[in-house]
This record gives sequence, structure tokens and C-alpha cells, in this order.
Amino acid sequence: MTPVIAILIPCYNEARTIAKVVTEFRAALPGATAYVYDNNSTDGTAEIARAAGAVVRAETLQGKGNVVRRMFADVEADIYLLVDGDDTYPAEAAPRLIAALTGQHLDMVNGSRVPDQAAAHRFGHAFGNRLLTGLVGRIFGARLHDMLSGYKVLSRRFVKSFPCLATGFEIETELTVHALELRMPILEMPIAYRERPAGSVSKLHTIRDGIRILWTILRLVQVERPLQFFGAAGFALLAAAIIVMIPVFATFEATGLVPRLPTAVLATGVTLLGFLSLACGLILETVTLGRLEAKRMVYLGIAGTPER
Repeated sequence: MTPVIAILIPCYNEARTIAKVVTEFRAALPGATAYVYDNNSTDGTAEIARAAGAVVRAETLQGKGNVVRRMFADVEADIYLLVDGDDTYPAEAAPRLIAALTGQHLDMVNGSRVPDQAAAHRFGHAFGNRLLTGLVGRIFGARLHDMLSGYKVLSRRFVKSFPCLATGFEIETELTVHALELRMPILEMPIAYRERPAGSVSKLHTIRDGIRILWTILRLVQVERPLQFFGAAGFALLAAAIIVMIPVFATFEATGLVPRLPTAVLATGVTLLGFLSLACGLILETVTLGRLEAKRMVYLGIAGTPER
């Protein structure tokens, strides 16, 4: 059976590039349907995409995460190719990525960007990507080197089991952690990455969106690794309590008195908070295990990708 392929292109003010992106990806994947979801563009992006042959729909909630959530809910297909509409990703790589997904029975193939020009990947973006990808790798497993790439091929099983909560550019982080937590079969393949055409402006703000992505990672650690999160907090509180109590114990050992009663009370309270944090981590770890098992069963209940 020939799998149904959907090309998903979230767009916000990409009139300069969207026609080329739609045309090239439709040519690279004959028979696939290109879906452009317009996110409140004011430059005629929707009309240009429709003229280029895309199925155009709208999402009024601003942010890439909101658009991707709507796409995943609306579009029915066997294989989903998610790509930005800024003409920085090569359409000619699409068949190779899809062949890897179907041939190796994978759930995600991530396009790892290899800039063909120094200006294609700005220093701030590249540094932030390495930092955030490395952080996720240390916590959830180092299986990807370019977590924030906007070029991904996903199976139906992946898409329909993905509980998208992100609103903005942190969506790529959620996609990665979803794959890592369910131990899905995934692969990363190098792709060329070119500079935006003249007149096209990036919507990614290095500092603002970097902070949002970092906050998302912390939230996912709390939700998916509660014992590590609350355990670290608990040990930090216990260490602080010990440091505060050292002079109190020294004075008591020397004089038999506790003249610093407020300090002793504070240390006792911090100690209790530390043990409470550890207890919360242990309890939530059990809850998380149950949630993970439920998500895994939902994932397994969805048919895998048919071979081409």
C-alpha cells in the first residue's frame, strides 16, 4: 500500500519564500499534499501559497506550537514531513528522509543542519542550539545533535500520540522529548542548510525564545523526571540546612547553649522541606511511570507506517 504523505508548512509572513517552498516540495514528493497553515500573516502568504498549489488553512492562535498542534489534529496521513516556510531547507532531501523512515521502520527522522554558508546559521542561534540540545541529551538521552531543526519526518504513530502543549518555538523540544521518553526508533540525517533569501526575516528571537525553550526543558524535567527534579531540590535544601547549622552546633559543643535559636529553627524548617521534596519526588516518580506506560500503550495502539 502506498503511504499517504502530508507536507506540513507552518507560516507567518513568508510571502517572500512560500511559493518556492511549496513548489519545490511538491515536485520532490509527487502525490504528496502540501498543507500551509497561515498564522495571522499580513503580507498575503495564504494567497500566494494557495496559488502555488497548497491546501491553505488558518490558525489564529499565534505561535508555531499552536500551529503544529492544529496541523497534527487536522491532517490525516501515514507520513508527515514538517518543514519551515522560509526556504532554508532543501526539498531534494525529502525523499531520502522518507525512505529512511519507511525502510527502517522509524518514527522520526530529524534533519541535522549543515550550513552551506557561514551566515546561514547565526552564532547566537548555533550556540543556543548546541547548549539546549546538550542539556536535553544529558537529561533524556543524547540521540540527537540538532534538536531545534525545523525539518523532520514523522510517522502517524508519532503524530497521533503526541500531546502537544507548546505554543511557540519550544515545539521542537517537546517533539524530541516525546520521542526520547517513549524510546521510539529515531534517526538523524545531515541536510544542507542555507541562508534566508534577501527580504526574509527570521521569527526566532535568540534570547527570548532561548529562555522559553530553557523553561520548557525545566518543565519537562519536572514532569518526566520528578525524582531527579525534586531530589536535586531536596538535597540542595538539606545541604543548605547543614551549612546553616554548623555554627549552631559549634557553639553548642563549646558552651552547651543554643543562643542562635532563630537559626536553629530555620535550619529545622529547611531540613523538613528537603525531606518533603524528596518524598514528593518518590511519589511523583511512581505517577510518572504510570503515565509513561499509558502513553506507550496509546502509541502502540496506532498502526505503524506502511512501506512504500
